[in-house]
Amino acid sequence: MARVVTGLRPGGRSERIQTAVHQAVKELQKTLEQSQITIPMIAHEAGVTPSTIYRRWGDINQLFSDVALNELKPDMEPKDLGSFQLDITAWIEQYFEEYSSEVGQTLLRDVLYTTDSSNARKCETLIMQQLDIIQERAKSRNEPTINNEEIIEAVIAPMLFRILFTDRALSLDYVHSLLAQLFKAHSDFI
Repeated sequence: MARVVTGLRPGGRSERIQTAVHQAVKELQKTLEQSQITIPMIAHEAGVTPSTIYRRWGDINQLFSDVALNELKPDMEPKDLGSFQLDITAWIEQYFEEYSSEVGQTLLRDVLYTTDSSNARKCETLIMQQLDIIQERAKSRNEPTINNEEIIEAVIAPMLFRILFTDRALSLDYVHSLLAQLFKAHSDFI
C-alpha cells in the first residue's frame, strides 16, 4: 500500500519555534542594546538550542531582519474613505507616520541589515498588497487610479530615502508635496 505524504502542518512545530524565537528577540530588545544580544541568549530565552537558530536563520542579522519584517506586516487593511485619492493619501500618511518614528526607522534598518536581500524584497510585496486593496476598491467604484509602481517611485521611494538615509526633516508637509506632484501628473486628479 502506498504511503500518503501530506504537506507541512500549518501552525506546527516550525511555527511555534519561529514564534518563540521572535518573542525572545523582542523581549531581549526591551532590556539590551541589539549589539549585546547573542544567539545563545535568544536560544535560552526561547527554549531552543542555538543550532536551531543557526539552521533556520543562518546568522543573527538575518534573524533580526526576519523579526523586523514580521513587525512591519500590516495588521489591517487600508482605510476605505470612499475615493482612490483619499484612500491613497490616508494610507501613505499612516505609512509615513509609522516608519518615520524611531521604532519604524529601527525596523526598516533591521530588515535591510543582512547580506540576504529577500526580506527587503518582501517589504515591496507588503506595500503592493496594501496598494492592490486600494486599487481594487477604486476599480469597483469605476474611479481612475494610478499604477502601484508609479506611486512607489513618486512617493514611497523618496519618502523612504529621506527616512533612512538623510538627516533632513521628516514631516507630513513633505509627504503632501510628493502626493500633490503625483496627482498633478494625472489630469483625472486635478
